[in-house]
Amino acid sequence: MTDRRRSSRTRQITPRTHWLLLSVLVVTLSTALLLQGYTHHMFGITSDAVTGARGRSEAVPGQVTHGGPVIANAATAAHTARPKARTIALTFDDGPDPVWTPRILDVLRRNHVHATFFVVGTEVVAHPELVRRIVAEGHQIGIHTFTHPDLSRLAPWQRSLELRETQLAVAGAAGVTTALLRPPYSSNNGALNDADWSVLKQADAAGYVTVLSTQDAEDWQRPGTDRILANATPHGHAGQILLMHDGGGDRSQTVAALNKLIPRLEAQGFRFATVGAAVRMAGPVQPAGLGEHLQGMALVTALQAGDWVVWLLGVLMYAAGAISVLRAAAVLIAARRHRRLRTGSRGRSWGPPVTEPVSVIVPAYNESAGIEAAVRSLLSSDHPVEIIVVDDGSTDGTADLVESLRLPGVRVIRQENAGKPAALNTGLAAASCDLVVMVDGDTVFEPDAVRTIVQPFADPRVGAVSGNAKVVNRGGMLGRWQHIEYVVGFNLDRRLFDLAECMPTVPGAVGAFRRRALLALGGVSDVTLAEDTDLTMALCRAGWRVVYEEGAVAWTEAPASLNALWRQRYRWCYGTLQAMWKHRGALVQRGSAGKLGRRGLVYLLLFQVLLPLLAPVVDIFAVYGLVFLDPVRITALWLAFLLLQLGMGLYAFRLDGERPGPLWSLPLQQFVYRQFMYLVVIQSVFTAVSGSRLRWQRMERYGSLRAPAGAEPSGEDRTSAPAQPEPEPYEGVARPEPYEGVPSPGPYAAVPPPGPYAAVPGPGPYGSHPDSQPYYGSHPDPRPYYGSHPDPRPYEAHPQPWPYPGPPRPAPHDTTHRY
Repeated sequence: MTDRRRSSRTRQITPRTHWLLLSVLVVTLSTALLLQGYTHHMFGITSDAVTGARGRSEAVPGQVTHGGPVIANAATAAHTARPKARTIALTFDDGPDPVWTPRILDVLRRNHVHATFFVVGTEVVAHPELVRRIVAEGHQIGIHTFTHPDLSRLAPWQRSLELRETQLAVAGAAGVTTALLRPPYSSNNGALNDADWSVLKQADAAGYVTVLSTQDAEDWQRPGTDRILANATPHGHAGQILLMHDGGGDRSQTVAALNKLIPRLEAQGFRFATVGAAVRMAGPVQPAGLGEHLQGMALVTALQAGDWVVWLLGVLMYAAGAISVLRAAAVLIAARRHRRLRTGSRGRSWGPPVTEPVSVIVPAYNESAGIEAAVRSLLSSDHPVEIIVVDDGSTDGTADLVESLRLPGVRVIRQENAGKPAALNTGLAAASCDLVVMVDGDTVFEPDAVRTIVQPFADPRVGAVSGNAKVVNRGGMLGRWQHIEYVVGFNLDRRLFDLAECMPTVPGAVGAFRRRALLALGGVSDVTLAEDTDLTMALCRAGWRVVYEEGAVAWTEAPASLNALWRQRYRWCYGTLQAMWKHRGALVQRGSAGKLGRRGLVYLLLFQVLLPLLAPVVDIFAVYGLVFLDPVRITALWLAFLLLQLGMGLYAFRLDGERPGPLWSLPLQQFVYRQFMYLVVIQSVFTAVSGSRLRWQRMERYGSLRAPAGAEPSGEDRTSAPAQPEPEPYEGVARPEPYEGVPSPGPYAAVPPPGPYAAVPGPGPYGSHPDSQPYYGSHPDPRPYYGSHPDPRPYEAHPQPWPYPGPPRPAPHDTTHRY
């Protein structure tokens, strides 16, 4: 029940909590992607010869230029050290590599040799087990920066970041810290320039000792095993720090050369040692403190998780693209087939023309702005109708206004405010015809809409028919975007649902029903906020066929502000969640119920729930790709996706007989409107997961609707509808139980929310009608909307002036109601 008693017992979720959580998640994800992009794509391991000319060396002290390769105290009184005579310090850069580092370690172990490994932070994060093996087997660790940049070309803060993050990675992976540093692209002392010297002084201030080389095996060029051996063999008996590589590419030649080099040099009287032992440095590698070890573990874990997230996002992006393309193809093929079935030379015939009169139920709560236009448009129908306006406790004189018109064939029933489902049930009880059309009080019908929408009832299997709702106030960017959404999103999907016999929603703005089918269900249920979706799904589960008749056109007011749009779509989305959960049993049923479950509900789950929830993450990854990956490829993918949407839009506009002019705003819709709809879905998810009960929202009315010319019929035009005695007051009408045999909805914690489509220019129908705006209440700042549109075109088919003077407009009321 949506009465005041229920609303007083139900809590409403506080948006601040989950929006704060969402903000934290977005910031966290963005930060992780920024760090991941920086560490993996800003720099990388490349040839040692990429930096070009080295520049001046006036600031480099002479004792350093002509000194040993190990440099300490660069920031104060610099001094250097050389390896002892006949001592070779093997050093390996750019690892650890999962293929070549283990092979090199195997060679060193077989020969009982210890070496020094200058590791790259990103490789440490990717392969921490190799760093632990290096330390466990007695080798020394030095750092080679985190992303292998040329430190002389970085700002001081970036240099500090590179060194600090590498140190933390080593501490987290192996539980040690090291004072040894080898800057990338460095070589011997004579190659130092002023920029390099500034790096060494900053490193010294941070506690590092710089280790250069005296001999380069040049294995990074992969010149062949023999050439590497020749380059690595010392000339004379002086001690050497030999530069080799265990990462950065194919190091098979290095492994082969090392197998020969060690025995050869040992035979010549050389011995091998780590850098620290070769220059008699006391303990350059020490156990890490607990705090640094924990920080390092956190860094390694975060970056490893980031690698997984980036991989997953890439998979999801391509999967979302593939699903969107498949969906677009399915929707377009279905739309074309639906068109041929309805309009081709062998088009479908429902049967003999339906000429019996129709009861039109207009539930109204504070609809004085548009109720006259709605009623007069119904009276202008070319099909016999009786019109029942059910005033649901309006406070703005809606009922008085309709009664003052004294229109033939129009009855007004007043009841205390009880909600839209109660108003519909009251009208249903008062209806005298077997065919019933339900229409919102803010909707204007085309003259042939009633006749067109009831023709499918010639087929006895049809229990309900969805009409074609169009946006009347499509001026301005927001109205234009909603117009695109209605034509491309809602109507294309309805054609697909019609062919698949799994229509989830007959819109409250324009829908027709068999009265006996509704009464058999117990009337209109009020246990969800999307009563139209709930009702339609119940009809499908009861065995009735629900179809779409695009020729039955009605014009409706769309929200003209983001605030009003938010309230409307939030209710639609949340109400659809409730209906999907309530009718989840259809997934395992047979017949028409099974079609609804395994086709309709699965479709809604995939394309209006899961895909929209993933879409914001995919958008974030697209930005990541523009910054860190290939911007040309990312831009090309986005343009291809936009062209796909444009093609769908052009075809959908052609099917609906609309001019394609508004489609120029499609790119802007993707950047603004689509993101807005994502937030609606997220809000609905949090509301559902929290177990909260969403209340009916207030809705603005703008007075932009107009009835067609000649809307007031002559008396004989309406006499075909059977006369009915004035009914008794309906306060005492028994409320039928909602949908006997259909399980009532349970907790919504496990229900994923529907949302906007990713493959069409606007969100999908949320499983709800494209215009069942919550008419309970008005805008939060009640102002007179009458005449607020300078060019109010209610619907393009009827531009003629109105033949009747409008009634006095009532003063605006604050029509806030809580349900």
